[in-house]
Amino acid sequence: MSDEDQILMDKLKDVLVDSRYLQILQHLKKANVDYGKSIMLNTKIPIQDVVDILDYLEKKGLIERVHGATLKNTEAKFKLSSEVHKHHTYYTLTRIGDHLLRKLDERMLIKGYINLLKSDDLYLILVSLADQLNADHALTYAKLTHKPIEEIIPKLEELERMGIFEEAQSKVIKFGDRKSKPKKETRTHHKYYGLTRIGELVVREMKRKGIISR
Repeated sequence: MSDEDQILMDKLKDVLVDSRYLQILQHLKKANVDYGKSIMLNTKIPIQDVVDILDYLEKKGLIERVHGATLKNTEAKFKLSSEVHKHHTYYTLTRIGDHLLRKLDERMLIKGYINLLKSDDLYLILVSLADQLNADHALTYAKLTHKPIEEIIPKLEELERMGIFEEAQSKVIKFGDRKSKPKKETRTHHKYYGLTRIGELVVREMKRKGIISR
């Protein structure tokens, strides 16, 4: 791997800890230049979270502030007027941020998630269990890992923020969807965690590579 590729993979690892980071980067790729409130309206991410994420991405060198008194709508593509005076702090992708998004495809995304999950053995155990269970709540994950639920819940929430896990939406989970449950169906009185589509692809690739057992 070249030095540049290694830098991109390190940056990708920083981005994938929260799926909203990538969401905002992708929005800025479309908008070219944009500010906090507009990003909030387009991504539906709460404004305070947008502010915090912009600060994080700026510190990571993936976005930068746009200087100057005015912007043309050719620069800020989500602006309707031909020219607007800047009353907000505008952001755009840095060279490395733009390069990361240009190179990012599903294969690179999966590789980035694998690098992130390999940094914590408990992540690997939880995604392997999720692959076996399909959907279950924190108490089941805690029992199967022999860990206190107070340790498991934050890890499940981290995996959810990454976009690897998601909450099962159905009010009734059938036996085939929750393999640890002996009943034919069960009402979801708890929050049930299962793999997302990208989570399934990541687990499939980790099985192929022998990182987790089949």
